[in-house]
Amino acid sequence: MAQALQFAESYVTEDLVLRTARSLAREVGVDAVTPGAGAALRLLAAAGNARAVVEIGTGTGVSGVWLLRGMRPDGVLTTMDVEVEHQRIARRIFLEAGFPSGRTRIITGRALDVLPRLADGAYDLVFVDAEAAGVTACVDAALRLLRPGGVLALNGALAGGRIGDPAARDRETVTVRETIKAVRESEHWVPALLPVGHGLLAAVKA
Repeated sequence: MAQALQFAESYVTEDLVLRTARSLAREVGVDAVTPGAGAALRLLAAAGNARAVVEIGTGTGVSGVWLLRGMRPDGVLTTMDVEVEHQRIARRIFLEAGFPSGRTRIITGRALDVLPRLADGAYDLVFVDAEAAGVTACVDAALRLLRPGGVLALNGALAGGRIGDPAARDRETVTVRETIKAVRESEHWVPALLPVGHGLLAAVKA
């Protein structure tokens, strides 16, 4: 099983721009999405013909590049992060990937401060790559932001491999466990848990 997962992660290769963004992420201590998770994000954006996407957690632009490559040519990625330096790197990476500045709206600030300013039902995809403490609130916000048929993607849904261990009762694991359970049991979502990267919960807004 481990070999199969490793093969799946390497199935889609990354180009120089993504490898550079990933190297810079390591330098500044950002845990970027894996290539397998990035490819899944690109697929979700492409399948939904996404024009308007929200990304919670800009990082150094790894996931943003994957999302932009799946979006429509006229699509705009709204991405937010508290770290100005990380966003400076991401802005450079987006340009090096061939995306003009008009394709991205980069907002510096806490997600829970920024999200209330975004329009209801105006987005095709919301990608959440946030600290566990804010995950539940971000998922709640995604339900408001997405159009019917829009997609939520939540990174880290396997909680570092602890999600299925009933003995794992640390706050991060419990928060993620409760959040993905709530999505599964909600009538508002049609979910699937994808075992790529750190776990990617994908759910379509009903």
